Amino acid sequence: MSRRGGWWWAALTPLLAVVAWAGFAPIKLPSREALFEIPHGTYARRMSGDLVDILPSSITLTLGLNDVLLLRNLDEVPQQFGPTIMMPGQSFRLPFEVASENRFDCTAHSSGQMIVIVEEEPVWPWQKIRWRLRHWQNS
Repeated sequence: MSRRGGWWWAALTPLLAVVAWAGFAPIKLPSREALFEIPHGTYARRMSGDLVDILPSSITLTLGLNDVLLLRNLDEVPQQFGPTIMMPGQSFRLPFEVASENRFDCTAHSSGQMIVIVEEEPVWPWQKIRWRLRHWQNS
């Protein structure tokens, strides 16, 4: 190997180390709960004609990492999520145990529906890398 070509290895080694870490290191999160809050005044904004989306139309959770949906109603009126009515100040905790796609009626959403996608736990290195990249882009 010549001296001129050796700098590629020096530049590539840190990148390979980061990719190896992303693929093999366990993913640790502070909580398995994904918190979404319905802010105070949501109902009043909707009644005034403001159709802003308070919650995302689709939420993606991952088994074993963040597989518990936690909704908190900070509004002054009850809100519906699926078959559940959340009174003002109440929280609703919904754990998932199976990878699936779920549609729920949701009064806090302008379309009236929210989709919760639950993905399998990333076990293989390429799955962990993909999970980390997606969460890095979304944060």
